[in-house]
Amino acid sequence: MKNMNRRQLLKTAAGVGAVVTAGRWLGPAALAAEAPTQRIKIGQIGTGHEHASAKMDTFRKFSDLYEVVGIVEPDPELQKSRASHGSYRDLPWMSEEQLLNTKDLQAVAVEVDSDDERIMDIAGRCIDAGMHIHLDKPGGESFSKFKMVLDEAKRRDLSVQLGYMYRNNLAVQFCRTAVQQGWLGQVFEVHCVMSKFSDVNYRKYLSQFRGGTMFIYACHMIDLVVGLLGKPDRIVPFMRQTRPDAGEMCDNGLVVLEYPKTTATIRTASLEVEGFKRRQLVVCGDEGTIDIRPLETYGTNPLQPLKLQLALSKARDAYTEGYQEVAFPDVPGRYDDQLIEFARIIRGEIENPYPLEHELIVQECLLQACGYPLT
Repeated sequence: MKNMNRRQLLKTAAGVGAVVTAGRWLGPAALAAEAPTQRIKIGQIGTGHEHASAKMDTFRKFSDLYEVVGIVEPDPELQKSRASHGSYRDLPWMSEEQLLNTKDLQAVAVEVDSDDERIMDIAGRCIDAGMHIHLDKPGGESFSKFKMVLDEAKRRDLSVQLGYMYRNNLAVQFCRTAVQQGWLGQVFEVHCVMSKFSDVNYRKYLSQFRGGTMFIYACHMIDLVVGLLGKPDRIVPFMRQTRPDAGEMCDNGLVVLEYPKTTATIRTASLEVEGFKRRQLVVCGDEGTIDIRPLETYGTNPLQPLKLQLALSKARDAYTEGYQEVAFPDVPGRYDDQLIEFARIIRGEIENPYPLEHELIVQECLLQACGYPLT
């Protein structure tokens, strides 16, 4: 097994993209950020998204980077239920108007629930107020509203970071770099799975979206596939329902993304026993294969090291012909690297590695995969 030393990674990463050199994995430069002289003032709108509290924990953990000025919760009942939550303890609750008029505010995390139709309206008002935004996935159900917000952000030279946490996964970044450097040759197959086992209440929540599980889970995988291969020529969804306990919904979906020389498949389900541990990204080329399974180890008990299987038809750098295991250093928190990266983007130290054009393609592909009209 080849282990990647995180201390070395922190010291030597040099540039937005990651590189593989001299047998070592050098992660994104976001990890090597120096402590800023002035913290970024940030607020959060919404607490209903399932990642909202963990994002706030991460912003507060990085108190050398961020100063959290307040929380907005448009739903009075939700605000009441969140008031005693540890993630928001001792933070001021305020109106959206108060937050957006806070002196020297630079950024807002939009964390309203995915079923809230106001999500892109809120994001748009943040952009209109001159704020960079961290927008939790999947960015609403209206393509035209999503595009309008991104177009305005581009016009104002503001950053929009979508909350796709696997982008900053070290194994995924290793895979992307290996593909970019030609280690795998011509990629002909990408296989993705993102499933879990959900109780009936969560399944009912999923049933309100076209595509069901596909809308909430496949967005992450579409983001990875588009990052590897670009925009597909055609998208073909296969929606199936296995259990009838949550009304009409896709609880077992497959979508195929077609490229001239490649097919990418994404499977999602809300009824797979221990599905979290089988989430995976497999990329096959005519000169090598990368198999990341499970896709992440965050939250597992006991915590297992993140690793991948690498097969090569010939030696590349310090990696030999045949199959071998590549392991990566522990990352303390699921969202750490992403929100460090967000700070560096805001401070102008790096370009956003996921430009607005990428976000637009991902959203378009997701809505097509789920059967939404592009309106």
